[in-house]
Amino acid sequence: MLKTILSVSGRPGLFRLVNQGKNMLIVESLQNGKRGPVYTHDKVVSLGDIAIYTYNDEVPLADILETIKEKNEGKAVDVKSFGGDDKVREYFGTILPEFDQDRVYTTDIKKVFAWYNQLLAAGIDKFKEEESKEEASEAEVKE
Repeated sequence: MLKTILSVSGRPGLFRLVNQGKNMLIVESLQNGKRGPVYTHDKVVSLGDIAIYTYNDEVPLADILETIKEKNEGKAVDVKSFGGDDKVREYFGTILPEFDQDRVYTTDIKKVFAWYNQLLAAGIDKFKEEESKEEASEAEVKE
């Protein structure tokens, strides 16, 4: 699911990939549903490709979003209620205790919470790819 959700540098919010052209992507805003082009010179990142640094490894964003959903019982995160940056980092530590304190900035953490809230507002609450039984049986048949 997160592979088709994009963050475009210089544009607010998240976008869903609709179609792909020769030198551009057609995206739809999750906030207002407006469609538009994103060109090859724009910096585009799929949320499925993002991971957060830990001291040992990297944890995919989908795993973190699932943990946030479980911790907040499927409700949005109110970052302003935490107060200062120290409280935001402390709360994120309850979600991902082993995150790298030096390489993960508070702005990164706030962005993860903002993305989580935007995905929930758009009706997206399944963050991990779950292989259906049909896809699994098709894969077995091809082998």
